[in-house]
Amino acid sequence: MIKFENTEVWGFKHAFRGMRNPMNSWNRSDSIFEDNKIIIGKNDMFLAQNLIEGGGEHRKFLRQIFVSVDITAPLYWWKEFDTYKVGTVANSCSTMHKIHTKEFKLCDFSYENLVIDDKYDEGIDFVASHCMNYILQALNYYREKYLETKDKKYWLQMIQLLPSSYNQKRTVTMNYENLLSIYRQRRNHKLNEWSGKDDSTKENFIGWISSLPYTENLIKYGQEK
Repeated sequence: MIKFENTEVWGFKHAFRGMRNPMNSWNRSDSIFEDNKIIIGKNDMFLAQNLIEGGGEHRKFLRQIFVSVDITAPLYWWKEFDTYKVGTVANSCSTMHKIHTKEFKLCDFSYENLVIDDKYDEGIDFVASHCMNYILQALNYYREKYLETKDKKYWLQMIQLLPSSYNQKRTVTMNYENLLSIYRQRRNHKLNEWSGKDDSTKENFIGWISSLPYTENLIKYGQEK
């Protein structure tokens, strides 16, 4: 499971103005950036795509187009996202400080792919969804014991039992250069949170990228070659 909220994009105006600084070609700019409108003109798009084709050292303007978004996703997905450190900033809800403040419920986890009633092997005497229920019972038991006693040993049980499917919310700021790299590297990833059958929706990260302004012309440009 992955959810995107409060997406904001800004910086097109100064990015495209600065893009023309090396050749002093500001008079050729034909884009419109006013009243929250983003309309990239033919001349500016031609130059932008040439710079993108030139590689990272030429497409610096992409690093000046910023995106902020609230993402709720499981810890196993965040572990992979955390490889993108350069140019990204994130503030997360604290597991260490807030893990005990509310009862654990199934909706706090990404569990949509757990086996509910089938067994992969007749020799296996458990079902994945049952295991999740046992973990929930244990987490809530130790939560109650910690609230009752404030004994750190019960808090540690929650920390060490917490599955990587636990959903965490972070406010993330990135730029279009980061997103270009992520799109190239993750568009065919096996995790549904990265990519899926329908990347035209916001149900995965690649789908969310596709919803941003001028994704096809800038972030995805040339990626299929």
